[in-house]
Formats: sequence, C-alpha cells, structure tokens
Amino acid sequence: MGLDVGPKSRELFAEPIARAKVIVWNGPAGVFEFEKFAGGTRALMEAVVTATANGAVTIIGGGDTATCCAKWGTEDQVSHVSTGGGASLELLEGDDNL
Repeated sequence: MGLDVGPKSRELFAEPIARAKVIVWNGPAGVFEFEKFAGGTRALMEAVVTATANGAVTIIGGGDTATCCAKWGTEDQVSHVSTGGGASLELLEGDDNL
C-alpha cells in the first residue's frame, strides 16, 4: 500500500516544478492527514509555493489539495485554490457542458 512518496520521488518532482511556468495540481501525494505520511505532499506544496514566488501561475484544484493549503497556511501563497478538482480539470479540457 502506497501511503506517501519517498525522498527520491520528491527530488524528481522538484525539478519540473521549479522550471514550470504554469502548474495545475489536483490531488495530494500521500495520506497527508497523518503526519507520518504527509512529507511528500508537504514537499510538493513547498515547491509549488516557491514556484509561485518565482513567477509561476499555480492552480490548486480539488478538495483534498485545497485542504492541504488550509492545513499548512499556503492559500495566499499560490495563485488560485479551488475545491472543484474534477470540474476544474473538465474546464481545462474544454468541456462545454459545464
């Protein structure tokens, strides 16, 4: 059972996040509700916050990912937070039925 991403995955995610100009994040990387399994999601959040500070447009979509922002007080450190994860993805896909 995978409950979190490990240190190597965190490193692998950090580089593309750092160079991205637009980031759409929908879904935590682990069971962040338990501190023991929150490290990967926290590392991703820190990378996204840093990317935002460096000029990237960052969109957090989905209730769980929005909850991560609230839990770690980063809502005002990203460009946009939405609890509508699936709807946000459908909008980006160009779904005309929204």
